[in-house]
Amino acid sequence: MSTAILTGTPVAGSPLEADLRTLGFDVRTANDPASAAELLAAVPAQERVAVVDPRFVGHLHALRLALTDPRFPAVAVPGALTAQPEARAALARAVGRIPVGAGTAHLTDVLTETLTESLDNDDIGLHRVELGSLVATVALTPAQREDAREAVAAVDDEAVRLRTAVKSRDGFFTTYCISPYSRYLARWCARRGFTPNQVTTASLLTALIAAGCAATGTRGGFIAAGLLLLFSFVLDCTDGQLARYSLQYSTMGAWLDATFDRAKEYAYYAGLALGAARGGDDVWALALGAMVLQTCRHVVDFSFNEANHDAAGAAGNTSPTAALSDRLDSVGWTVWVRRMIVLPIGERWAMIAVLTAFTTPRIVFYALLIGCALAACYTTAGRVLRSLTRRARRTDRAARALADLADSGPLAELIAGSARGRGRTGSFLAPVMAFLSAAVLLVWVIFQDDPASWLTVGVAVCSALLAGAAVARPLKGALDWLVPPFFRAGEYTTVLVLAARSDVPGALPAAFGLVAAVAYHHYDTVYRIRGGTGAPPRWLVRATGGHEGRIIVVTVLAALLSPTDFTIALTALAVVLALLVLIESIRFWVSSQAPAVHDEGEPA
Repeated sequence: MSTAILTGTPVAGSPLEADLRTLGFDVRTANDPASAAELLAAVPAQERVAVVDPRFVGHLHALRLALTDPRFPAVAVPGALTAQPEARAALARAVGRIPVGAGTAHLTDVLTETLTESLDNDDIGLHRVELGSLVATVALTPAQREDAREAVAAVDDEAVRLRTAVKSRDGFFTTYCISPYSRYLARWCARRGFTPNQVTTASLLTALIAAGCAATGTRGGFIAAGLLLLFSFVLDCTDGQLARYSLQYSTMGAWLDATFDRAKEYAYYAGLALGAARGGDDVWALALGAMVLQTCRHVVDFSFNEANHDAAGAAGNTSPTAALSDRLDSVGWTVWVRRMIVLPIGERWAMIAVLTAFTTPRIVFYALLIGCALAACYTTAGRVLRSLTRRARRTDRAARALADLADSGPLAELIAGSARGRGRTGSFLAPVMAFLSAAVLLVWVIFQDDPASWLTVGVAVCSALLAGAAVARPLKGALDWLVPPFFRAGEYTTVLVLAARSDVPGALPAAFGLVAAVAYHHYDTVYRIRGGTGAPPRWLVRATGGHEGRIIVVTVLAALLSPTDFTIALTALAVVLALLVLIESIRFWVSSQAPAVHDEGEPA
């Protein structure tokens, strides 16, 4: 139970107290700042506390947004504010600073506004709710109260609540084919006590069942798989809408929502590959290629955003390319065309589902690879142009985030330490070295007659030397955000090629499992950074070897073992890495260290 303190005499006939109790607050009354301070001190330290003016008039949903959103330490609307435990001390100080005696009426007449200004000045992360058409005001006279009540009656706050449950920016398929009804499913779930985490889990289970249906290899199984995949996506939209509708944001929800989309999609790829194998068609290389391409696309998105979201400088975050993009966004139809070109998750899953039902897994993967490749070229080219035409300074935080996303292990760190100081920060040296690190290795393993050799191990060591040189200086250059994607492409594709060239049944499925485990580690890193808690602990990165260490281990195994034993070794490595990263990830996301947010997710 949270506590709401009414700072004055309740207004007769006002539904305010009933609304506060509906929101789960125990209502108490304080006649002046001194008594409010006493009540505040009496509330247990671990509880949320709200201060509300008894003359408040507004929508219930405006109060809900101000008093129950768990993402912010303090939230305010006109006439009401709330403080979570971490902001309680600041609120107590704000109350204590209010003077008493003559000449203080302007501070105590609307006490909530005085406290809100004080919390804002304390810079504790106060969030002021954007009300839009919702009403929240302090009515000081009967006439103002009557006008406010008429304004409340003129706006259906339930309609507003449903509308704002949908993400403001989404793909065409999601916006027009899913959200018009999934929002009502979210409300149905809220009224029956379902949580977003339960809906997220249901979405995962549905996708896994779809993968199982695809694995049967029958036409009926493929049709069922396509339908279930679409339903899984409906539930995937519903969980976020339910979180926004009922403000049920949570640490566990952040982790589930951030990782389950990839788990569902990649499990479905595996199901399609198994189904194709039952029909005599081996498409594991295509399945693994699709996973590699899609993951690298996301790494490009994540790296670019982390490098530029807090860039500073005379030109800020503007560039001629960004200005052109803004102009195109002002033309309605171009917005949807550009969103569809990048093949976001809605369009991608719809395409996969339809092609699964009516064609073959091989065609599904061909379409997926072509579509994702075109989308990757479009988005990456646009971001390179933006970076080259933008005059901005990358911050230390951005450089640290890129270094964490690079996932460099002990060997690269050692090389970087010896090379530190030899490059110029802001040059193109880092992305060039990262590109060469990946390119040298990939050209060798792709075009060599027998890449499973000790010469390949030597090339992998040379690749590690180049990788260390790439991260030897802070990653603050215009194109340094390309360093993590180059590393990902080099590592994932090397595993794919070595497994494919071993020409042993089971090698590619084992490689699929290994890349999936490593990709999970990289996604986990992204969402920890986004939550503001930093990358995974260094011991975990060192234990997993870093990208260059894993490449060397895989090339050594390929050179040392027979193709059959290499397959077994890949499987064992996949299991060990999966256990390492999953145990640490689960420990982190269910602990108090995890940020209390529900991530909005990426369109892609």
